[in-house]
Amino acid sequence: MKTYSLVLALLVSVFGFSQDFEKERQKAERKAKDLVYDANSLLEKDDFISAEMEYRKAISAQKDNVAGAYNLGNSYYNKGNYSEALFRHQEAANNATTKEAKHKAYHNIGNILMQNKKCKEAVEAFKNALRNNPSDEETRYNFALAKECAKQQQDQDGGGDDQKEDEKKEDQKDKDKEKENKDEENKEKDKKEEEGEKDKKKGDDEKDEDGKPKDEKKDDGKGDKEKPQQKPKPQPGKMSPQQIKNILEAMNNQEQKVQEKINAKKQKGAKIRTEKDW
Repeated sequence: MKTYSLVLALLVSVFGFSQDFEKERQKAERKAKDLVYDANSLLEKDDFISAEMEYRKAISAQKDNVAGAYNLGNSYYNKGNYSEALFRHQEAANNATTKEAKHKAYHNIGNILMQNKKCKEAVEAFKNALRNNPSDEETRYNFALAKECAKQQQDQDGGGDDQKEDEKKEDQKDKDKEKENKDEENKEKDKKEEEGEKDKKKGDDEKDEDGKPKDEKKDDGKGDKEKPQQKPKPQPGKMSPQQIKNILEAMNNQEQKVQEKINAKKQKGAKIRTEKDW
């Protein structure tokens, strides 16, 4: 019995609280309507400052008051204050509970965005307005104007976001190609330098301890015609008996000729320049 009485008391309390809450809501709604009415009257008398104050009071009295936000947004629009007008109409659109209220709010949002040259965003606003009232001719007309404006802006911007993205890709390709060419040039340069070092080392290996060519040709007494003679590969820093014999014979028989050949060999063994002057 006690439990039943407790539950009943709780239900009565909740019901009473709900009634009080509803009464307060209705009271706030009536107050907001009265304030909006007063603001509209002041606006008809061109008293914008006083009207603005009453609209703000109405919104404070009822946070989701659509009429106050909508009318205040219109008054800002007529004064050319598009940023405040946009804010209030967005507020009205978010709080609207009927299709007609949403349609009016989004229609005005589209007009404000067109004034700010934001045609692409205006297209979306008019779309939302038409979703709530597809038969409104004025909205359909403004929607067509917004689409044409958005197209012109896209053409002026060079094709819009898609084209800009394509241009970025092309720029990246050019950079990658340039880097690839530079890498190839560096590889070619390194290759030439490596070949130059090899030629230098080869020239040094072909000389004996005295700096004379090891691969000296033997004069066989047949005038200027000489044939290369195969010799065993000498060890680095050491001459074979055959090489010593060849050099002595050449010095004895044609000292001047051998000297010219030695000079020619030295000239031939000069270091190769591998870098170009810029």
